[in-house]
Amino acid sequence: MTESKTERPYRKPLPRVDEESRGYWEALQRHELYFQRCRDCGTNRFPPRAVCPVCLSSSTGWVRASGTGTVHSFTVTYQNQAPGFRDELPYVLAVVELAEGPRLMTNIVDCAPDAVRIGMAVEVVFDDVTPEVTLAKFRPAA
Repeated sequence: MTESKTERPYRKPLPRVDEESRGYWEALQRHELYFQRCRDCGTNRFPPRAVCPVCLSSSTGWVRASGTGTVHSFTVTYQNQAPGFRDELPYVLAVVELAEGPRLMTNIVDCAPDAVRIGMAVEVVFDDVTPEVTLAKFRPAA
C-alpha cells in the first residue's frame, strides 16, 4: 500500500540525506526497504553509517529487507503543537525490529493507537511525502 500526501504540502521536517544514508533513501523512493550489512563481520545494522559499530570495518553492503518485523517499543503521542504533527494526533511512534534484526524508528499506521502491542507483527508501507522523499512506515501484518 502506498500513501500519498501530494495533495497538500508536507509540513513536517524532512530527512537529511548524506552519503551514508543515500542508498536507504533511494531504495525507499523505489518502494524497497534496505539496511546495511558489514561485509567483514556480517553485522546487520541500521541506521546507515560509514563504519561497522562491531568490527570498525568500512566495507559495507546494502541488503533488501523482507519488510516484515515486530513492534519492539512504542509510544502514543496525544499532544504535539508543531506544524504538521498536530493534524495527525494521536499518532504512534515506534521502534520496529525487522525480521533480519536491525531496529528502526517509524510510525505505526492503519491501526488504532490503543490496538498497538509490543511484539505485534507489522509490515512496511511506503509514504510518498514529497516527490523526492518517501518514508517507511509500518501497519499490522495482513
